[in-house]
Amino acid sequence: MAAYDKYFLMKEEDVAGYVQARYAGHFAPDAKLTVKEIGDGNLNYVFKVVEEATGKSMIVKQAGEALRISAEMHVSTDRNRIESEILQLQDKLAPGTVPKIYGYDTVMCACAMEDLSDHELMRYALMKHEIFPQFAEDISTYMVNTLLKTTDVVMEHKEKKALVKSFINPELCEITEDLVLMEPYNDLKGRNLVDDNIADFVKKELYEDGALKLEAAKLKFDFMNNAQALLHGDLHTGSIFVKKDSTKVFDPEFAFFGPMGYDIGNVVANLIFAYDNGVAAGAEEFNAWVLDCIRETVDLFIAKFRKAYDECVTEPMAKVEGFREAYLKSILSDTAGYTGTELHRRTVGMAQVKDVNTIADPEKKAYAKKLNILAGKDYILHRDSFLSGQDFVDAVKRAEQLLK
Repeated sequence: MAAYDKYFLMKEEDVAGYVQARYAGHFAPDAKLTVKEIGDGNLNYVFKVVEEATGKSMIVKQAGEALRISAEMHVSTDRNRIESEILQLQDKLAPGTVPKIYGYDTVMCACAMEDLSDHELMRYALMKHEIFPQFAEDISTYMVNTLLKTTDVVMEHKEKKALVKSFINPELCEITEDLVLMEPYNDLKGRNLVDDNIADFVKKELYEDGALKLEAAKLKFDFMNNAQALLHGDLHTGSIFVKKDSTKVFDPEFAFFGPMGYDIGNVVANLIFAYDNGVAAGAEEFNAWVLDCIRETVDLFIAKFRKAYDECVTEPMAKVEGFREAYLKSILSDTAGYTGTELHRRTVGMAQVKDVNTIADPEKKAYAKKLNILAGKDYILHRDSFLSGQDFVDAVKRAEQLLK
């Protein structure tokens, strides 16, 4: 049996011994454990460990030293430490919205956490056109509590600055800065993935639009310099587990202090990808729910933000009349802008989404990608005009009208 006192990338056959060595007492000492690697992301290796006799389980997530999608791209394994600490903090800020953490191993760069097998990965559930009436309520609560409560409006400033220092995440931020906020607009590193039947459209609408590139540049530097709140940093439907009455957010390894609209915009954009898939399939009831969910998510965030702000604000200058609404307006502007950049990067960038890429009909797929590009431009170029949930829905409808 390995001693697990020196880092190595585990395989399934290593994990049972690892769990018994590092988490003695979680399972019976003589338990027969089955292990399956279930990760489908770009960065980590995720193992489900089950005690055969009782069905008791846990998840072990280990950070690899290179991206699974590119052995040439190396990132710090410290990201799993960041993830573990942030999930524990978020469980205090928004109880019940994230999985429980059992521990983090600094040697093996692995964390052990609650198994959420009774939930389903949201992206896959949405690709089956399932409806989750509770989602807008749950995700808006999660975002208000984890975002607003980690700002200078609420936190003691020195305490916040200490957290900013602890969660500096330069390598994963660089991935976002390049893949999300630069390359979709210039393909500078030749890594974009553009279907032949929309190549001219992408060139015209993204690569050659100077006004769009200027606004994308502003959003990039806002992302790099605005340490507003503790972000999840990659809050898409592949980082959310759902069932009809529960929502659990996980995988915050991209977390750092940045503009809170980045997280909110990622949620909106990924609901639009689900809408793309539903439109291609003709799933009318599902499509109507997705648009309602976008509207409700934004509107619930606004209402809960105002209430929490009034209850939690500690900074005297944040109590000046008019500041709350000005602050909220800037968050909504950022939300619209980063909705657009997420739509663009998942449509033409290196890391795309199955919601769109599994659309079998080439014409329907091209339609979805063009809709994402046009709606994304609307969000970015006119981001100061997005003040309600209906505004975010209307941008999708405007893109559809342009494609008729």
